[in-house]
Amino acid sequence: MVTAAKPRATAQSPEQAPELYEMLVVHLDADRVVRDACNARETDTAPDNTLIDSVKTVGIQDPISVRPLPDGTYGAFKGWRRAQAQQAANSTAADEQREVRTVPAYVRADLVGRDGWTRLLSLIENDHREGMAERDKVRSVELALVDMSEVEQTRAVKALRMRRGAVKHARTAQKLDDAALRRASAEGMDLEQTAQLAEVAEVAGAERRLQSALRRDQEKGEGGRGHWDQEMALLKAELADSQAHAAAIAALKEAEIRLLPHRNHVPFGEKDTSRRLSELTTPLGNPLTEANHSGCPDHSARLDEDHQPVWHCADPAAHGHKIRPEARKPKNPLSPEEAAKRSNSIASTRAWKAAREPRHAFLTKLCRAKTLPEAARTFALQHFVTRCADKRDPEVLGALLGAKPDTGPAALNVPKARDTALLFANVAAAFEYDLREDKAWTALGSGAAAWLLLLESLGQDTNDYALSEVEDQAVTRYRPTSHTPDQAA
Repeated sequence: MVTAAKPRATAQSPEQAPELYEMLVVHLDADRVVRDACNARETDTAPDNTLIDSVKTVGIQDPISVRPLPDGTYGAFKGWRRAQAQQAANSTAADEQREVRTVPAYVRADLVGRDGWTRLLSLIENDHREGMAERDKVRSVELALVDMSEVEQTRAVKALRMRRGAVKHARTAQKLDDAALRRASAEGMDLEQTAQLAEVAEVAGAERRLQSALRRDQEKGEGGRGHWDQEMALLKAELADSQAHAAAIAALKEAEIRLLPHRNHVPFGEKDTSRRLSELTTPLGNPLTEANHSGCPDHSARLDEDHQPVWHCADPAAHGHKIRPEARKPKNPLSPEEAAKRSNSIASTRAWKAAREPRHAFLTKLCRAKTLPEAARTFALQHFVTRCADKRDPEVLGALLGAKPDTGPAALNVPKARDTALLFANVAAAFEYDLREDKAWTALGSGAAAWLLLLESLGQDTNDYALSEVEDQAVTRYRPTSHTPDQAA
C-alpha cells in the first residue's frame, strides 16, 4: 500500500525551511530504498545483529525519511540502517517462514535538489542517536551549510545552536584525528572551540590546557568563555613563536649557514670559541659584517629572542680575525637561576602581549552593547577628567568605536543615546596606552591595576572575560580585600 505525501504549499522559495512540508507515511518496497548521498552518517552505517533481529520480529516501528531519486529509487537520509535491516530480514524471510515486509517512510519530494537541507536534517537526526562519528558530524555541518544560501545558513546555524562561521569551523575541526574529535565532544567543546583546538593542536599540551580552561568556564555556569579566550590567545602566541623559530632555522639551513647552540647548551667538555661579528675585525682592523664574512668556513649564527640571526664566527682565531679591545672578555653563560629567570621573563612578556587580544575584544563588546554596566560608567566618569588630556591608543579607540582598519578616520559606530560608550572608550584607550609596552607587566602602576581589576569584575558577571595569569600576577599587590577596583585607583 502506498500513500502519497501532500505538501501544505504548492511551491517553496529556496529560503523556506522544509519543515513546512506536511508528511504522511508511505510503505515502500525495501529493495527500492538506497542510501542517499547526503546522509550525514558515513561511518558505521551497517545495521548490527540486534537491529536485524528486532526488525525480523516486529518490523520497522519508526518511519524512515527518504526523497525520490531520478532512477525511481528512494534515497534514505534518515534511517538507512533500519532500511538495511529490513532488506536483510526480507532476504531470509522465505527460508525462515516469515512475511516480507515493506519499509514505512516519509517521502520528502520537497527536498529534491536541496542537498544542504537534506544533509542538515540527516545530521540532526543522527546527532540525537548514539554512535555517530564526530568526524561525520563536523563534515556534515560543512557540506550542508556550503550548499545553502546565506538566509538558509542563518536559520540552519540557529537550529544547530552554533555560532556564525560554522562552515569555516567545521572545515578546520576536521584537521583533528578521530580520537581528538571524540575527546573534544566528550569535554563539551562546541564546533568553534573544536576548530580552535585544531588551530593550536601542534603546541605541546594544548588540548590539556584548553580542557582545563573549558572546565573553569563551565564551573562558572554562565555560558561565557573568559578562561578559554585567554588560554587560546596564549596558545596562538606560542604557536606563532614556534613557527617563527622553525622558519628561521629553515632559512639558515637553506642558506647552508651553521646554527650554533645556545651558550647555555654547549655540550659538556667542549669550549665555545665563537664570537659575534660585532666583536671582531679583519686583521687590518676593519669591521666584520655578514656580507664580508659570509665566505668564511665558520660563518654561523645564533637566534635572538625574536628569532633573528645574530652573526658569529665559530672559530675566529683559526681564520685570523681580531677581537676588538672592548670585547676582550667573553660573556659567561648564565647560571641555572639566571637562565630560569630570563626564560620566565620571555614567557611573561609573550603572555602579556597575547592577553591584549581577549582584553580588547571584551572592551569592544562593552562599548557596542546597548547598555554600559554601571561600574564601567562610574569608573569612566571618575577618570575621564584626569585622563582626557593623556595620550590614547588611536588604534584601540578606533576599534572600540567601530572604525574599520586601514580606512582612515571613520564615523563612530555607537548606538544613539550612548554618549557614555564614547566616554568609556576614550578612558579605555588612555589606560590601554599605559599598557602598550611589552614589559609593562614588570612595573604596573596603581591606575593601570585599577583598570585591569575593573575589567575582571565586569567579566565575572557573565564569564565573558578573565584576567590572564600574567595580568593576575601584575595586579596582585593592588588587590583590595573587597575586590572593589575603585579602591585600588
